[in-house]
Amino acid sequence: VIQPLPALGMALQTHGQGTPNARAQPEALVSALGARGFNKPKSRRYPKTFPVLDGRVPAVYQHVFQENLRNSEAVIKRKSLVYVRPKLRHHLSPLAGLHLPYGNVPAAGCLTGIGRICGIWCVFFAADATVKGGTIYPIGVKKQLRAQEIAMENRLLSVHLVDSGGAFLPLQSELFPDKLHGGRVFYNEAIMSAMGIPQVAVVCGSCVAGGAYVPTMAEESVIIDKIGMLFLAGPPLVKAATGEDVSPEELGGARLHSQVSGCSDHFAPSEKEAYECIRNIVSTLNCEPVPEQGREPDSPLYSPEELLGLAPLAYSCTLPVKLILSRLLDGSRFQEFKAAYGTTLVTGFGHVQGHLVGIVASNGELAHDAALKGSHFVQLCGQRRIPILFLQNTAPQPAGPASISQAEAHSNRLKAQASMMAAVACAAVPKITIVFGGCFGSDSYAMCGRSFSPNFLFLWPNARVGLVDSQNFPTVPPAGDWTGEELELKQLKAKLEEESSAFYSSARLWDDGIILPQDTRKVIAQCLEIMEQKKYQAVSPHPHPIIRM
Repeated sequence: VIQPLPALGMALQTHGQGTPNARAQPEALVSALGARGFNKPKSRRYPKTFPVLDGRVPAVYQHVFQENLRNSEAVIKRKSLVYVRPKLRHHLSPLAGLHLPYGNVPAAGCLTGIGRICGIWCVFFAADATVKGGTIYPIGVKKQLRAQEIAMENRLLSVHLVDSGGAFLPLQSELFPDKLHGGRVFYNEAIMSAMGIPQVAVVCGSCVAGGAYVPTMAEESVIIDKIGMLFLAGPPLVKAATGEDVSPEELGGARLHSQVSGCSDHFAPSEKEAYECIRNIVSTLNCEPVPEQGREPDSPLYSPEELLGLAPLAYSCTLPVKLILSRLLDGSRFQEFKAAYGTTLVTGFGHVQGHLVGIVASNGELAHDAALKGSHFVQLCGQRRIPILFLQNTAPQPAGPASISQAEAHSNRLKAQASMMAAVACAAVPKITIVFGGCFGSDSYAMCGRSFSPNFLFLWPNARVGLVDSQNFPTVPPAGDWTGEELELKQLKAKLEEESSAFYSSARLWDDGIILPQDTRKVIAQCLEIMEQKKYQAVSPHPHPIIRM
């Protein structure tokens, strides 16, 4: 499994200088593109009149805090053992400005991430040729499509670093024929170009079959001499089909595609010059970075490290969600909305690194009043064009009604939740979801789970995702109803337990990554800045994409 780095995970902090002929990790390569012109925009001015939250953990909760802390340390240790960074084969350059989402999985064959070139936020697609020669697996296609979705939603420049063996043929039925299989990547490239979203590529390895279409459909591409190759079928297949011996350079090398075929626009004698060329291309795109404004924001009054003790081991170990907010918001200031109504959902406004956000945070069961309040508040944010941050920790589903009055209460709760779901689905503002506890059942939809297409969704390592909470799943059959089913129930509970872990979810790209609780504020701030960048782009309609020759 590839080690993901926060901020959309952890920010890379290492700095080093490679040699011209070295090949290093894709994250190092894309960092090289972002190493220059890295401008961190300053935050916006904001009022200091919002009330200050009391973030002190009451003594009565200290035992729960310590239990959560021990669990957080254990799951973070597990994370460090599970995620192992492979040795990848791209040019090693100084590392700066790269932020990668999690969700990197075994045999994915690619790495995706978000970083900056000349201050411009970009989505990076880097093939990992150390995994089956860079051949694409179904999970790799899913990663690419999700990264393209992020690029389209936020109008982010796409940078492809191509070193690919095409589709992994033994799994062709899961890669080729359907709408959201491999061909969708090329469809999206054309649509994005017509939308005016730039795409550039570096051919930094052997690109065979489907892998050859990515740089060919990009608006501008660079190919590296003696390293970059483009062909639909390589020399071994030519030999098998025709008996002809031909070298990779003759069949699809950099000089051929720069001078004869026109499949590449720029010839680079070395990898270093290829990345210099990409930076120069970015400078011609007429894209503006988010401008620097105002002063540095106030830090929260409480340590983000204490979020480890606020990450619930189980729903029964959940502490008041305002304790979390006091460690995320600028100056721990929060303007609450409907504070005394529907208190199992906390709603209101705050700032994260100077960005104003509306906050919808789980504080118990999403009951009737809470759901109505959530619906009202989400519509307010939509009308005022304010991004929404959802902090999700769904409660276990209540037991079925045992009386007519209970049935009426259940019906009212369902109607209120349906109202909130509709408001969340239709709110045309950016949405970020952080699952800090449970993500279960229908409550997760109202709290903008994956089905409701948040712009970004991250999990804390302790989070759990599933249709039901396995920790509340019965293992003893109701008396008189079933016989001999206890073992089967226990096996089902164990299966639900395994499949609801944050690691299981991230490995299947049900989210955009596992982040450490103490990195949450930084991750949210960078997501808000990424989503804000499109405000500073000149957008004009295009009837068609850029067509190569």
